Amino acid sequence: MTLQWTAVASFLYAEIVVLLILCLPFISPHRWRKIFNFNIWNRIAPYWNKGFLTMIIILIVLFLDAVREVRKYSGKESGTGEKLNPNAFDHLHMKLFRAQRNLYISGFSLFLWLIVRRVVTLINQLAVALGTGAALQTQVDGANEAAKRYMEDNEQLKQALREGRTKTAHGNEGLKRDVDKLTKELRTAEDALRRSHAEVDAMRRQMEMLNKEYDRLLREHQELQNSQPGTEDKKDQ
Repeated sequence: MTLQWTAVASFLYAEIVVLLILCLPFISPHRWRKIFNFNIWNRIAPYWNKGFLTMIIILIVLFLDAVREVRKYSGKESGTGEKLNPNAFDHLHMKLFRAQRNLYISGFSLFLWLIVRRVVTLINQLAVALGTGAALQTQVDGANEAAKRYMEDNEQLKQALREGRTKTAHGNEGLKRDVDKLTKELRTAEDALRRSHAEVDAMRRQMEMLNKEYDRLLREHQELQNSQPGTEDKKDQ
């Protein structure tokens, strides 16, 4: 195996190791996001896209070269196989085998390079969705507690209003003023309660949308994990 194909094979094995590490179930997306936010990655980030595209171009060139070699030796085998002596025929088969091996190595390297980038992107999106969902859940819990307090205050105000109306029947002008004040407070509390319910409903709908997005990201992450191809070491004869 030449130096360039040895490097491509090593790159393929490194991609497989990286994918296996990224798919470990006991490492959460939050932890991966913390790892991706290290200073070293922030320094590499400006060069990441250029390096990614450069590696794509190199792998495509090697893949096309491997396709050309396979077509070349396949044509020779089908066209002159009967005229070659056994040693030459075996040599041609060896070259064809190496060309096919290089084709598989470059093809899988190109495929897994795209998969690694997609998996990293999905892990980041999943971590963001989980964090947003937790924050929204906290807001919803706070809104529910506020709504309960408003309901309790509302009941107390209604009870006070009923008592005030009973006393006003006896002509107590002072209690009339209290009743008016309590009525205003009751209306204010009811308005606040309606606003709180509206906020709770809006947060609940937003949380449902985030849960759907979270489920979609999980399914996509699982599909990518299940689509990871198996590789098989091939050694030169």
